[in-house]
Amino acid sequence: MPSSGSPPGLDDLLARAVAGERLDDAGALLLLERADLVSLGKAARAVSRRLHPEGHRTFVVDRNINYSNVCDSYCKFCGFYRVKGEADAYVLPKDEIRRKVEALKAIGGTQVLLQGGTHPDLPLEWYEDLVRFFKSLDIHLHGFSPPEIQKMAEVARLPVREVLRRLVAAGLDSIPGGGAEILVDRVREAVSPHKIRTDAWLEVMREAHGLGLKTSATMMFGHRETLADRVEHLRRIRDLQDETGGFTAFIPWAFQPTHAMVRLEAAGAHDYLRTLAVSRLYLQNVPNMQSSWVTMGPKVGQLALLFGANDMGSVMLEENVVSTAGVRFRMGVAELRRVIEDAGFTAVQRDFFYRPVAPSPVRATEPVGAEA
Repeated sequence: MPSSGSPPGLDDLLARAVAGERLDDAGALLLLERADLVSLGKAARAVSRRLHPEGHRTFVVDRNINYSNVCDSYCKFCGFYRVKGEADAYVLPKDEIRRKVEALKAIGGTQVLLQGGTHPDLPLEWYEDLVRFFKSLDIHLHGFSPPEIQKMAEVARLPVREVLRRLVAAGLDSIPGGGAEILVDRVREAVSPHKIRTDAWLEVMREAHGLGLKTSATMMFGHRETLADRVEHLRRIRDLQDETGGFTAFIPWAFQPTHAMVRLEAAGAHDYLRTLAVSRLYLQNVPNMQSSWVTMGPKVGQLALLFGANDMGSVMLEENVVSTAGVRFRMGVAELRRVIEDAGFTAVQRDFFYRPVAPSPVRATEPVGAEA
């Protein structure tokens, strides 16, 4: 690689990462701390193009359905959850779920991202019935984060593997990587003290992969963690991917100050792009890297395609959690395609497995706001 504005020695480190050499933790930390942002972007883009040389960048049309906002994790950063019995606590009825899925399918949507809180007493049979209902509507169900699955196991007094086995038998297709935050217990204690710890999050994913389920992985950064904590998070993901090969994508996204942590300053575009680029260089065994335009906005989301991302994520027909922090970026299909194409790529709509699907019809081209 050509010489850059990075300190001496970092050019060689970047060049070796571009060539496919595995970064160690010290190298990743050094890049986070000291590498020139432009050089990081060039290196991450080179890795992305090596892994995805086809010249297109992808997006998915899905809907984030939150089946309930009742949660007993009480995370300090979350403004979405409600305690059971509060006036605005809810569990969605099936007729409303059906309406949401039918509206999604009408605009060419291919999957539902299904998440709720860690509900303290819904039985496993309720979740099995919910999964069967979704599958009767003929939609890919990408559902239940590791904390939710762990809570199901606790309520049912069953091993996590048995809970997953029963959900798979009911029709669950894949699992989102929510609830990871930072996979360092000291940090989790500070921001989500009642949520499952690092090893438990990873064990849910390990068991899911063992049953043939593919999953995504996330990292919410920019709150109580250090840069070294971010690297440790990446290492835990990479180690499990070496073991199972079950992660399809990694999605780093910046914490949005709200609720009890409202006084913290949000991570800016510079920090986001730097972290994304290092993630792409470090996690070369995870095939896809997703832009977080929903939290950072369309312009920074577009820049992410030049900093290692190969996927723009979802059009987000509906989003209810991040929006509680006051972040309400929206794009329709036409605008999202234009963002990808203006970055120099062909825009391709995909399914969960990153396979191309038929483009959404014209009426999906207008932005759709989040629903209450």
